[in-house]
Amino acid sequence: MEDRPIKVLVIMGSARKANTYRAAERIREILEEEATVDWEYVMLGDVGLEQCRGCYTCFDRGEEFCPIKDDSALLEEKMHDADGVIFATPVYGFQVSGLMKTFIDRHSYIFHRPRFFWQKALLLTTVGVMGDKDVLDYLNAVARIWGFEVVARAGIVSHAKMGPLPAYRLRENEEKLQAAATAFLAALRRGTRTRPGLFDVMAFHIGRAPCDEFGELGAADYAYWAGKGWLEKGRRYYVDVPVNPVYHALGTVAEWYLRRRVRRDLREVG
Repeated sequence: MEDRPIKVLVIMGSARKANTYRAAERIREILEEEATVDWEYVMLGDVGLEQCRGCYTCFDRGEEFCPIKDDSALLEEKMHDADGVIFATPVYGFQVSGLMKTFIDRHSYIFHRPRFFWQKALLLTTVGVMGDKDVLDYLNAVARIWGFEVVARAGIVSHAKMGPLPAYRLRENEEKLQAAATAFLAALRRGTRTRPGLFDVMAFHIGRAPCDEFGELGAADYAYWAGKGWLEKGRRYYVDVPVNPVYHALGTVAEWYLRRRVRRDLREVG
């Protein structure tokens, strides 16, 4: 990592280069004070992403069979190529922007077939008054289920039409951006994956139960998980990292319960 630039991809859910963009730029400036960074923006308003049609083709057959031909595959490739990804969005009605939601929906197959286990993620929101925690929590769930190691998050206050911010708000915002950038850079330099948290371990077990029980009824998911070796008995997590034994025990119980429920439902429908 030290011998080459750190590759950072920013998925920008704002339609304008305004508050959220400026916050991301500040993170870039902080990183570049300490490291050489290969920085790229994906402005979601400028790429071709159509609305998901809810046809289930990506779930049933695989994402390569999606009838929509847009830039979703290119964006996934960019995330794979990055060392770290920043998911940045303004808060719209206590949620991510419509642009960001379309991006997430177009990659919903990754909830079933996670893949970004070595990429680090930073979550960034801007908000006028409130809602940043809700959005950060949502982005956190999305990124972690997709496999990312979420290493930093920052929700900052910014007014679009209410005039300049008071000095104490500016200080708070700068402190949050500094802390997030510092944690992000430390994780990017470390490179290795840390121990998964309870949420991550539970996501693995809860995802494995229906995938294994449905088998060929969910052919794309089953083939993906089986091909990765994730259905093997005793498997603790997607990748070979230490797992807290308590988390593993809790995940095993959750998986057992979910398997029983799936089997019952399958019996009921014949």
